[in-house]
Amino acid sequence: MDRAEDKLLVTRVMTFKSGKVAFSRNYSREAVVEDIVRFEALFHALAALPIVPGLAAQLDTDLIRRSIFSTAAIEGNPLSEEEVGEILAEPAGKTVRARAEQEIVNLGKAYRRVAPPVPGEPRVPFVVTEQFIRELNQIITADINHKDHTPGQYRNHMVEVGNADHGGKYVPPRILADIQPLMAAFVEWINSEEVMGEGALVRAALAHYHLGLIHPFGDGNGRTARLVEAMILQQAGYRYIPVLMSNFYYKSIDEYYVAFQEAEKASASDITPFIKYFMRVVLLSAKDIQDRIHWGIRIMALRHLYDAYMQDKTIGRRQHDLLQVLLLHPGKAISLKDLHLDPLCAPLYRSVSEKTARRDLARLQELRLLLEREQGLVLNPFVME
Repeated sequence: MDRAEDKLLVTRVMTFKSGKVAFSRNYSREAVVEDIVRFEALFHALAALPIVPGLAAQLDTDLIRRSIFSTAAIEGNPLSEEEVGEILAEPAGKTVRARAEQEIVNLGKAYRRVAPPVPGEPRVPFVVTEQFIRELNQIITADINHKDHTPGQYRNHMVEVGNADHGGKYVPPRILADIQPLMAAFVEWINSEEVMGEGALVRAALAHYHLGLIHPFGDGNGRTARLVEAMILQQAGYRYIPVLMSNFYYKSIDEYYVAFQEAEKASASDITPFIKYFMRVVLLSAKDIQDRIHWGIRIMALRHLYDAYMQDKTIGRRQHDLLQVLLLHPGKAISLKDLHLDPLCAPLYRSVSEKTARRDLARLQELRLLLEREQGLVLNPFVME
């Protein structure tokens, strides 16, 4: 490894068949510095928000479900987010599964492997090792038949990445004799003082990008790279955001592949396209988390308001319980007919006349707890403002 070149932002490693492969931290600092500052300010604001244990547990469950759905869907898994949630909730023990289901079970195990550190523990930069990368891949691809892949083992055959719709095809290093020294060089480089000095955000992006560049395994490379990225960010103290990022990679899948291809083809190993895209995903993830936490706090405040209204007899028990049902289903619209027919509302109104049900809705509208919209009556989340 040429250490002089490392000081010039690009380290080139000579391989047997693939020529020189670049490990690069050459990117435009000016192009991303504003996004980094914005993210750090947003994250510090998030860290100051109160998150009660119940909300924190629900956030963890929801984000991991969504992230696992997204990171699997990027690689072609056909299961819906609802089906993913059902599989993750199943007790351990089922052994015979279709490939799509097994991928989800494996990802559930892998996400537990990269769980965030215990609150209060000192934050130290995560040291990426080949053993850790191979362990992740072994977990991700276990019990899945693939003729050109052994879980956790580097490949010894050619693969192609991408297609014409996503910026063209890329052919990573082709043989084991190239991949082995490249992976050894990668972990030395990603743990180097120079790369550590870039900060956890950029370092996580560099790990993601370069693992994609080497593509060391026959299967599971994208999922492995995204989880290494998440681990670096989790260990740096960025709670929630790392696991949500896969959701935004999936939502902008075309841009994801194009950013990788543009960086791979850029002159002087300039990886600005991927770093800029990464920072946009980080910011979107942080904003999403902020909205979720704000909504959780608002729900708690609304529950207290409804309880107070019931205690001082501003509303009755049945009206109170209807509001609680709607709180659990944000955005749900209801009509007078729904009170007797909708499975969520019917238990409350099964023995109530239409006249009484109409009076309940009128009272909740009068208090502006429900608002009339084109699709029906919806909960007013801003009633306290």
